[in-house]
Amino acid sequence: MRLVIVGAGFAGMYAALSAARLRDIEGVSPEELDIALVSPEPVLVIRPRLYEPKPETLTAPLQEVFDAVNVTYVQGSVEAIDTNACTVGIRDAKGEQKSFQYHRLVIATGSRLFRPNIPGLAEYGFSVDNIDDAKALDRHLKELAKLPASAARDTVVVAGAGFTGIEAATEMPSRLRALFGEDAGTRVIMVERGGAVAPDMGEEARPIIEAALRELGVETRVEAGVASLDRSGVTLSTGEHIEAMTVIWAAGMRANPLTTTIPGERDKSDRLLVDACLRVPTVPGVFATGDAARAACDGNGNYALMSCQHATRMGAFAGNNAAAELLNVPMRPYHQEAYVTCLDLGEAGALFTRGWDRKVEMVGETAKATKREINTVWIYPPMPERAAALASADPEQVTKL
Repeated sequence: MRLVIVGAGFAGMYAALSAARLRDIEGVSPEELDIALVSPEPVLVIRPRLYEPKPETLTAPLQEVFDAVNVTYVQGSVEAIDTNACTVGIRDAKGEQKSFQYHRLVIATGSRLFRPNIPGLAEYGFSVDNIDDAKALDRHLKELAKLPASAARDTVVVAGAGFTGIEAATEMPSRLRALFGEDAGTRVIMVERGGAVAPDMGEEARPIIEAALRELGVETRVEAGVASLDRSGVTLSTGEHIEAMTVIWAAGMRANPLTTTIPGERDKSDRLLVDACLRVPTVPGVFATGDAARAACDGNGNYALMSCQHATRMGAFAGNNAAAELLNVPMRPYHQEAYVTCLDLGEAGALFTRGWDRKVEMVGETAKATKREINTVWIYPPMPERAAALASADPEQVTKL
């Protein structure tokens, strides 16, 4: 039997570890149940940190972890899925194509930044969506430091005032000072189509975020969208033109397009709708997890967000359940009642909230210490030691807050 997991992000990694954990508990050998994970590289990109400097350092190796728990790593990109034949079509590192059979499949392909067809966005926009984009932005900023000071060089516009936009914008003042000098006349401007920054954070948290933006000198433009980009800068829907050589797009996510090849129902973000055990109801043998799935967290109408916090736990449940179905043992319904946010605010500290109503628990340096621990310890893979790696993937314990 073979369980195939597509994707080596947070959800894919924990799906593999959790499936291996159940296989071990049930006393089944790797020869009897092959757990194979397919991805372009055996690394975990620490995506929540890509707004930081030095993005080239923000990966963690996975090969030794997989070896420790007898997970087969398959290098390549899945380009097609045939749910009738139960095969995935893979293009390997040499560009050669091959077909891979599965008995159960876990779609853990993550998400991508949604880039609308705005004039100039593809040519002049940057992002921190993936490691290549983050590296490109970092190189760009370093190249700007070689140019003479100007309004355009010294201005960064961040489009989108959600979590990613806020973290990118609040990190930028210190990044620019480090590159351009302490006396540079830098500006960071955040643009938001809605009527307020941090539209999902609620009334208790928003004043804290707004105060941090003021402290850092980050300007905001609300009820304004990006109409176009060109070499000279960005034009907003209000008609304002901002001279800027750096525009960072951080507005909206979509599930990886591979989800559209699965004959299942999807939401407006192209996430596959799944049942309580993270199965795609209309496609036998197929599970979806992480940013590729729309899953209920509880019985109160709360659904998993496109976040590392939800992806890790969802991945553990999906891997466990896909293996359980093959081994004819009971599956575990996914649930994730606890929910927290820890929003980095650059030199202004951080903000920690708990619950779906986002009650503020910590601010400033206290919250910053928690954010630092999350970013440098909690979200990294377990050590490549068999017992510890398997124990880390207990679905009921992953991201238990």
